[in-house]
Amino acid sequence: MRHFIYFSKSAATSGNFTDLMKAGRMDIAIHVVIASFFLSHDFRKDAKLHLVFYGMPDPPKHIEIQVKDELEISKKDVGGLIKKILYKYKEGKKTEVLPGCFVEKKSLLKVAEELSEEGKEIFILDKKGEDIRNAKISDDCVFILGDHEGIPVKEMKRLKQIADPISVGPRVYFASQVVAVVNNELDRRGI
Repeated sequence: MRHFIYFSKSAATSGNFTDLMKAGRMDIAIHVVIASFFLSHDFRKDAKLHLVFYGMPDPPKHIEIQVKDELEISKKDVGGLIKKILYKYKEGKKTEVLPGCFVEKKSLLKVAEELSEEGKEIFILDKKGEDIRNAKISDDCVFILGDHEGIPVKEMKRLKQIADPISVGPRVYFASQVVAVVNNELDRRGI
């Protein structure tokens, strides 16, 4: 199973947003969801996406999504899906809102540490990291990436203690493009 952790310092942590741009660039998170799961006439069921939002009014929020047969998901309403998941947050517990869709209060570091403790190989996207084409990658891997503002320096230092820096090339791409490139590389390797 491949995991992606997408971090946003400003994405809204409540489902009461209407304007995606004013919701902490929720549009970027939506594109990451699409790149994580949508294929031509199909969905990826070999991926799990962790969205970690630190925006107002109630940070941090961790949304976990894995496409299941019972989950009705459409590219046209990914924003509505995220809103619905955030609305259903219940304090002090991990809530399954829809099949394969969970929400809870959890920090970026905690999400990454828990996946590491489960024995997953953790990578953090960094333009100075090892080229993904040369990297050895296991079947149970996690890729951490940030939004247009990146991951804060403090969190980055702590993440690098458990994650190996990896790069998708010499240019800086949109977060959703990075997810597409990583998915393509893993598909080519049969991971």
